Amino acid sequence: MSEMRDHNVAAVAPGLTTKEAWRGYLGRYDELYLRSCASDQEVVDLLEEDEVEVLDEGGRLERWLGEEPAREETVAAAEGRLGVRFPPSLRGFLLASDGWVRVSGWVDLVYPCGRVAWMRDTGAGASLIPLYNEEFDGYDYAELFRRSVEVAGGEDVWLLDPTDIGPDGEWAAYLFTPKYGDLRKFTSFAALFHHGYEAME
Repeated sequence: MSEMRDHNVAAVAPGLTTKEAWRGYLGRYDELYLRSCASDQEVVDLLEEDEVEVLDEGGRLERWLGEEPAREETVAAAEGRLGVRFPPSLRGFLLASDGWVRVSGWVDLVYPCGRVAWMRDTGAGASLIPLYNEEFDGYDYAELFRRSVEVAGGEDVWLLDPTDIGPDGEWAAYLFTPKYGDLRKFTSFAALFHHGYEAME
């Protein structure tokens, strides 16, 4: 198991706390994702022929490719179900796009409000918590998994820790790669999301 590593992308986090900021950012994220995956047939199938040509020529797409925004009541209901108030960057994201499927890396989906859950109650948690709880040097991981909210999944998992709150109200965020036992820490959900953007750049 590798050591926990700290990755701070502080510059992006303060700006991504509102629906409007996230809408602009996600539009840029989507364009970069589409350009970097332009040869992927699944991505090509998302677009009209003229839109593929626009991307090929270095132009910008004007249409929104994200999910429908969550309503404030929907976010509040998810918070009520979990007994927490989400950190600003996660709230802003959900109000801009209730979930996200075009994610860089080994995450298939950033969850919509209805799927955000305590990791201890998810399939990933059911398999990983007992595994790491049995290892003497994995106990800290098991404890983190028990207290964290799972916000995205696939081969990798994204977690937010509501017990580690910064002065800006953001929760510490983690990218966990089960295949390698690698856990990377970020300053916020926004910083974790932006890590994928930087990887594509």
